[in-house]
Amino acid sequence: MAQDILKSSLENASFNIIFQVLCRCVTFVLNAFVVRHVGQAVLGVMNVRLLLLESMILFLSREPFMKACLTNTADHNWAQVVNLLWVTVPICVTMSVIFGYIWLFLLTTAETLPPYYTFAVCAVAVSCIIELCSLVIQLIASAFLFVRLKIVLDSIMIAIRTMTFVPLILYRPENALFAFGVAQLVAAIFYTTSHYIYFHYYIQRLKFKPRRKMSLRDSSDEIVSKEFPFESVSDFLPGQLRNNDSYLDKKLSVLTWSFFRQGILKQILTEGERLIMTVIPVLTFAEQGTYEVVNNLGSLAARFIFRPIEESGYFYFTQMVRRDKPLSDQNSSKIQESVNVLTQLCSVVTSIGLVVLVFGQSYSSLLLWMYGGSKLTSYLPVLLLRTHCLAVLLLGINGVTECYTNATADSATINKSNLIMIYESIAFLCASYVFATWLGPVGFILGNCVNMGLRILHSMTFINRRHRDTVYRPLRGLVPKPVFTASLIIAALITKVSHVYFFPDEKFMHFLIGLISFLVVLGSWMYENQELIKLGASKWHERRDRHKKSD
Repeated sequence: MAQDILKSSLENASFNIIFQVLCRCVTFVLNAFVVRHVGQAVLGVMNVRLLLLESMILFLSREPFMKACLTNTADHNWAQVVNLLWVTVPICVTMSVIFGYIWLFLLTTAETLPPYYTFAVCAVAVSCIIELCSLVIQLIASAFLFVRLKIVLDSIMIAIRTMTFVPLILYRPENALFAFGVAQLVAAIFYTTSHYIYFHYYIQRLKFKPRRKMSLRDSSDEIVSKEFPFESVSDFLPGQLRNNDSYLDKKLSVLTWSFFRQGILKQILTEGERLIMTVIPVLTFAEQGTYEVVNNLGSLAARFIFRPIEESGYFYFTQMVRRDKPLSDQNSSKIQESVNVLTQLCSVVTSIGLVVLVFGQSYSSLLLWMYGGSKLTSYLPVLLLRTHCLAVLLLGINGVTECYTNATADSATINKSNLIMIYESIAFLCASYVFATWLGPVGFILGNCVNMGLRILHSMTFINRRHRDTVYRPLRGLVPKPVFTASLIIAALITKVSHVYFFPDEKFMHFLIGLISFLVVLGSWMYENQELIKLGASKWHERRDRHKKSD
């Protein structure tokens, strides 16, 4: 089955968005129910300490290998790739022991930790190890464009985790951390076993059908076609595939090491506020819980839209642009297409971020009231959510520009950028600590804005330098168009007046005014982006016709 990279990337993004929205909506409703039954302090421990532990272990163990091994998948020696990916398991075990010891014995707090804290830490560490046992299959699913599989399993895992957690909370609210740990283990076991079961049956079907092929065009515009190289589930284990070369791919190993060193700094930048909250307890557990509730609400756009776009964009750019060649020496049609995609992605995420920023100022109170009741409509949660809307805008821009940078930079460039990221990390941590000391929880969001701003500046510098000798200027997509900008300004004024006069006494009227304003803004955006809409519609019709023919 020949796969077009752009169409597959768009399909990946669209299915990712749809499934994530559906699943997150269910999770969102259930979490709103949990917020009303679990104390803010316990919520702070779960959402800050324990989720930070999971993020640290998984990111540092998995992210560098995935980024490196997704590069030029058509040229892979899969025996070497499988061997390299299984190195993540002992790394994950080591990370789990180190971070687990720190979380249990070295972190200090003036408050009493909730019951079952030790069990929850151990459960998170073990669940990370279990999940990485299927990392080989996760990468194969991405490389051979099993788009629906990834989305379905990710969504089901989130649902299983939530559905395991909620009944245990209802039965024993005081044992919330026990419920959290059990849910982590159940979800990880499902995620790993389901990957192996799916590919076991898939390989069995291939024995009676033509083998699936992945067809890509290389830099010389010749078709590179490779069959699905695995004949048994045992081939996913290290040392099982026939390999006439060295045990590991040297280039991939060097690239992985580069991403690993960069990943440490990126993790500090991404999780800086949680690190400060955990290592230097400037906030109480209750304040941490309030911050995380608002942070989760404020990052809905990032979870639903920005992250799927970033993941699909990274895969697309790795296949279209060579890391080790100037753009002028590469296939001109592929470069032109990649520039157009980058420009449109910049335009889309900037537009979404501006809409969130404008409407968030007047509708944060209403959203918080709907989510957690009147206790979340006090001054601090509302101020936190309004400030977070600025971070959403910067987060979207950073996601697109950084995914292109990571997808097209060579190892030397990545290594050189590590020094810059050290300075960015120091500036981010200092800004977060200073702002948090002065302004409380709001300071963490402002510190994160500093973080995003520095990362965007770094990525924009790389992109401009990369296209310096060409006629392309993809970053022009970051500048909003005039009619759309004017409609946003008018909507901001109208919704602000509506908030003053109608909230909280006439919430429905306030919502109705916001809905009408949003439709006007959406119409102005569609008017100025008719070509993009037509392109999307044509791709959708092509995909529908292709499915009809296959049926």
